[in-house]
Amino acid sequence: MEHGPHHHHDGGGDPGVPELLGSASALPVLLVLAALACGFLLAVRRARRRNPARGWNTRRTVSFLAGLALLAVALLPPLGPAAHSDFRAHMAQHLLIGMYAPLALVLAAPVTLLLRVLPAASARRVTAVLHSPPARFLSHPAVALLLSTGSLVPLYFTPLYGTLMAHPAGHWLLHLHLLASGCLFAHAVAGPDPAPARPGVPARLVYLGAAIAAHALISQALYGGFHVYVDAPVAEVRQGAELMYWGGDLAELLLAGALVATWRPARRPGAGSAAALGPVRAAPDGVPGPGRRSAAHPSA
Repeated sequence: MEHGPHHHHDGGGDPGVPELLGSASALPVLLVLAALACGFLLAVRRARRRNPARGWNTRRTVSFLAGLALLAVALLPPLGPAAHSDFRAHMAQHLLIGMYAPLALVLAAPVTLLLRVLPAASARRVTAVLHSPPARFLSHPAVALLLSTGSLVPLYFTPLYGTLMAHPAGHWLLHLHLLASGCLFAHAVAGPDPAPARPGVPARLVYLGAAIAAHALISQALYGGFHVYVDAPVAEVRQGAELMYWGGDLAELLLAGALVATWRPARRPGAGSAAALGPVRAAPDGVPGPGRRSAAHPSA
């Protein structure tokens, strides 16, 4: 196994990266997460006041708060500081920030909520941004897949991982990348928010399958030590690879469930003409109603 410049710190001398981040970043992280939670709850309150009949789905609020809670577990002690010196902790943090938290945040439909609480002019500007070529490009599943799963190749199979772990700023940049790319992929595959460039469900299932296969290959390469640039004990890297394999599978299974839940099969050719006749009333058992075929009354 090849090793990069990842640094291990002992207990003496100046405090290392884990100690510095554990003591200096806990309060800012808590403040940011608390601000996001308060902002979302205030937006929900405003949306319900503006349109009481429509309201807001409580499950989406719970999903957003759950996503923030997962980020708190990943970034705060004990997991946050440990991730700088233990590859297993890093991988657990990677899964929480890059896969589990993004799915929970995306399923909360934050963009939909934003559009409902903004003034009409501001909402139109946001909609224009969502329909702009850069947004359409970034929200395509192929691009999101490349940014999220594809970026793991240079992270673990080049000296990039060791370089990022050696500097606090590099580690936070990695956090931001994992969160942003994870949200992009979850949104492109199964997000409830509007996505003009999103393909149909069958195509998204193909991209999700490609992500599952790529995760499996990367985790197996990590386990086998093929050109891996991670300066950590072999047993530690293998345990991190196993965590990536099984934890990634579970996250992708949840994403697949969210995708299937959004599936709306296309109507059959005759469905439109039946719908045009108006609401269909329920017919007694054995009596064919509108749109229902009977052996005694075949359709023309």
